[in-house]
Amino acid sequence: MFHFPGRRKKEIVNEQVEHLNKELDENSLSRSMKNNVETIKKLFSDVDTLIIRYIQNNHNHDLKFCIAYCDGVVSSAIINENIIKPLMLSDAVQSDELLIDHLIENVVLISETQKTNHLKDIVESITYGDTILFVEGAGEAVILNSKGFQTRSMDEPENEKILSGPREGFNESLLQNLSLIRRRVRTNELKMKFTTLGKMTRTKACICYIDKIVNKRLLNELYRRLDLIDIDAVLDTNYITELTRDSVWSPFRTTGYTERPDVVIGKLLEGRIAIFLDGTPVVLTVPYLFIENFQSNEDYYLSFYYTSLSRLLRIAGFFLTITVPALYVAIVAFQQQMLPTQLLISIAGARRSVPLPAAAEAFIMLAVFDILRETGIRMPSNIGQPLSIVGALVIGQAAVDAKLVAAPMIIVVAITGITSLLVPKMNAPVTYVRVFLLIMATAFGLFGFVLGLSGVFIHILNLHSFGIPQLSLSGSLQFQEIKDTFIRAPWWEMITRTKSMTSNLVRMKSNHGGKS
Repeated sequence: MFHFPGRRKKEIVNEQVEHLNKELDENSLSRSMKNNVETIKKLFSDVDTLIIRYIQNNHNHDLKFCIAYCDGVVSSAIINENIIKPLMLSDAVQSDELLIDHLIENVVLISETQKTNHLKDIVESITYGDTILFVEGAGEAVILNSKGFQTRSMDEPENEKILSGPREGFNESLLQNLSLIRRRVRTNELKMKFTTLGKMTRTKACICYIDKIVNKRLLNELYRRLDLIDIDAVLDTNYITELTRDSVWSPFRTTGYTERPDVVIGKLLEGRIAIFLDGTPVVLTVPYLFIENFQSNEDYYLSFYYTSLSRLLRIAGFFLTITVPALYVAIVAFQQQMLPTQLLISIAGARRSVPLPAAAEAFIMLAVFDILRETGIRMPSNIGQPLSIVGALVIGQAAVDAKLVAAPMIIVVAITGITSLLVPKMNAPVTYVRVFLLIMATAFGLFGFVLGLSGVFIHILNLHSFGIPQLSLSGSLQFQEIKDTFIRAPWWEMITRTKSMTSNLVRMKSNHGGKS
């Protein structure tokens, strides 16, 4: 039998590391700097970005330090000028009890420091861009903020461009994203609570809300659901969405999402809660009402006449995009007598040479349209959209000329595709609902269409977001209850907040709108 001393040594180290990882919550530092550094080296074995640097004080050679950090996520200037240089030139007196406090208060030039003796805190801090300071004879280490991440600029989000309004957008830095909110909401009522998600990634998240407005029961429910998340990694906010949602199998969203600070601030002022996650520009807002699918960022920056009409068009577009193919198939295949005679003759003439039934045409053409749309999204933006438009025109015309598809079906698919662009927040749900209604209409005609549409409405009425109904029909037509639903009232009439969100209803005491 052959023996490999190097391999055996590595196996022993791996076993030690595994043991340390399991006991990370319970292990603490010793008073020996050498033992502490060796522990860190074992925990970060095979991590070549870990830097260990020993420092000796120029005035007292018995005063020895060691710093540990990960290269690439720290600022070298901060470490050199604010940590290493002061430690070398300091005239601090050796004292086991007071040395750590003296270094924090009088030596290192770091704005954010924290003492700890827990290995778990040290590991998380090193991986997040902090520097750990070990001192000979001290049973604690100091976490020094030396983060130096490279982040992209805060440009306007590509998917949420607007005609009028702020042009800022979130990026992948959690603290920078929070600063955009804090800069515009200058009140102590704005609360930001940090938590950690993911057993391996230990991703930092922030729960943001306005204390005077938020519903405390809703806030507690959110914390309860977040505490139940038990997964190795949380890399994006969609992980949180799927792990905390009410209706797990529903195609409709139960959490809002945006990359715009102004949208998040508007939601916070309505009583909602925002969930920020480090490493992603997408911010979640809860609870989420169904009417938000038809609201746009710029509805509150343009004239209420224009935005009210636009919102009505979006609602109409939602109904058209899910019903037009199914309704066409139900009438053409089952209830032809509902069509005017001239229209029936025209459709029959167009379909005379087509070998496929209307239902098969609809399924094929909708599939082709979705393929072209997905292709356009995945390709570079400068050629993706023109390619999808030209592809649709060429394929549609070729299919009609080859008598594979009737011309009316091309019109139906075109209406369906164009109206779906009015509700970009519901791209996925409308696809599922459209296919479901088409299957019902193909199987049972107009009766199946009406039955399927009723089922969809019942499902929407039963949707909840963190216990709050997404669509509630109170039976009341009081103006303050419908002022920001299918229309957008002028600002001088936006007196109260949504009842289901908060008990702090009054937003504005005056509604004179400039009138004396």
